[in-house]
Amino acid sequence: MSQLPKISIVTVVYNGVLTIEDTIQSVLSQDYPNLEYIIIDGASTDGTLEKIQPYRNRIALVVSEPDKGIWDAMNKGLQRATGDVIGILNSDDVYAHSNVLSKVMSVFEEHPSIEAVYGNLKYMDRGLTKVIRDWKSRPYDQRFFEYGEMPPHPTFFAKRSLYDRIGYLDLNFRLGADYELCFRAMRVHQLPTKWIDDCLVHMRIGGESNRSLKNIVDQHRLNMKAWTIHGLPVPLSFHYGKFIHRFKQFL
Repeated sequence: MSQLPKISIVTVVYNGVLTIEDTIQSVLSQDYPNLEYIIIDGASTDGTLEKIQPYRNRIALVVSEPDKGIWDAMNKGLQRATGDVIGILNSDDVYAHSNVLSKVMSVFEEHPSIEAVYGNLKYMDRGLTKVIRDWKSRPYDQRFFEYGEMPPHPTFFAKRSLYDRIGYLDLNFRLGADYELCFRAMRVHQLPTKWIDDCLVHMRIGGESNRSLKNIVDQHRLNMKAWTIHGLPVPLSFHYGKFIHRFKQFL
């Protein structure tokens, strides 16, 4: 057994027969040796489980059962993960290259006081051949959330101790529970993080939060709620900064 710290990757999926194999292959092709891979399936009926089966001997845990939605599924994976560090990769996403996890773990090794790392992300077309949006993040400072920014959640890797300390994803958020979790960790608890200036994840365009104008507006309102439930006023810069930041991703 490798003496390197263990990293756990959680993939949540529901009826993802068209893309789950890409996701699995991108995880299993990583060059970091001490990897625990967990798949949480929401009782798919479209052949997803059959796509998973050929890789079953390299996957630590597969759970297939009804859930209360994507955040509940993620929490199931987070609670079952035994790694020192945990990341989440959804069934529409792939890692941008084969040494993503090695790079992530090397940053934790070089900076032992940090609780999480995050990087950049590219939104891709459904065939993963064309960049639609280029989400380049930046180092965290006090203006980060104030100006509508957040870490791209699929690039957010946190120590298991972070979840032990602050809890898991809040199921009261239909959209934006990932924002609230990062906000809680970085803005409310002020846990130290490190930005990796590299594209770590390719995400297929078409996620739930971006599926319609109504969902975009609802997500914005729920992001505001993340401030108010923690007793913080929503700054004016938050309202315009988020849309400016998103617009720049298309340039």
